[in-house]
Amino acid sequence: MTFEFATATRILFGAGRLGEVGPLAVGLGRRALVVTGRSAERAGPLLEQLAAEGVDGVTFAVISEPTVGVVREGVRLARENGCEVVIGLGGGSVLDTSKAVAALLTNEGDVLEYLEVIGRGRPLVQAPVPVVAIPTTAGTGSEVTRNAVLASPEHQVKVSLRSPLMLPRLAVVDPELAYSLPPGVTASTGLDALTQVMEPYVSVKANPLTDGFCREGLRRAGRSLQRAYENGQDAAAREDMALASLMGGLALANAALGAVHGLAGPIGGIFPARHGIICAALLPHVMAANVRALQERSPGSPALARYGEVARLLTGRATAEAADGVRWVEALCRALAIPPLSAFGLRVEAFPAVVARAQKASSMKGNPIGLTEEELTVVLERAVGV
Repeated sequence: MTFEFATATRILFGAGRLGEVGPLAVGLGRRALVVTGRSAERAGPLLEQLAAEGVDGVTFAVISEPTVGVVREGVRLARENGCEVVIGLGGGSVLDTSKAVAALLTNEGDVLEYLEVIGRGRPLVQAPVPVVAIPTTAGTGSEVTRNAVLASPEHQVKVSLRSPLMLPRLAVVDPELAYSLPPGVTASTGLDALTQVMEPYVSVKANPLTDGFCREGLRRAGRSLQRAYENGQDAAAREDMALASLMGGLALANAALGAVHGLAGPIGGIFPARHGIICAALLPHVMAANVRALQERSPGSPALARYGEVARLLTGRATAEAADGVRWVEALCRALAIPPLSAFGLRVEAFPAVVARAQKASSMKGNPIGLTEEELTVVLERAVGV
């Protein structure tokens, strides 16, 4: 058995810990690019903290999922203002943008030179400027991962800028920041978090260290996601989901993902749907396809037994089997009002292109069993409601 484990230099977790960022930022730089979501006003208290410590903050709002163009604009703004540290306050789009901008500030050339698939895939050679990652949703775990997923509208794909050097210097996970999330965002980001503690657990690169994060994350998401959706002020549920998201990030960065993410990348590159909602719509159908394929072609696979354990962790029933886990996730998606992917324009005629791209995706290599073109097409059919 061999594996490695890497994560952010320092992780702070707990309600109210956003208030500690100002003093910690001083040691990282005196001019900060503060990357926010659509509402830059939300960063007001953080900017006040920074100002009180003598750190100048320049805001950069990310109003969509990150694109190559957004990263170029962020790099330009940071350079013009002499920024020495990048602080991301927002969801996965904000955090991925922050990591990519930080990397391009110290590595010369255009972002395309470093991207997989559509670029030259050059490795980063210089350490990025320090990144402070502060998630406001419980979804992507991007605060502890070593990549940034960027869309290229020109190529109609999403690809990764990836390097061990991109791990944030500081991750601050404050569950209170998610209290005001709308139910729909809680649902989609929460199901993304659930996916990211499930896929690494059944992946071909699972290891004992990530397994512990996955089991605990599955247990917490299973008991708290619907509660957080129904009552955003439920402190215990928000804490559970913040932990599940963090644990998913720790797991995926050190194990692997699977067919949900393998399909989600191509779909998100072609259609105007956010990553979390795509994963949510795909999850139960990928689970069903994997369980069926394992039963038919690899009944002795450890992954099949792990799907049974997933079911027991999610349902809390000691006798639950893999199929029960699939049904539980299907019921959760209905309770959380997850729309079919047809709502975002995915149609049958696009299936061949999506499947072809998905089969080449790096995430697909982590799936516990190879899924055929026909099996992936069935997943898409069910996710769009055909």
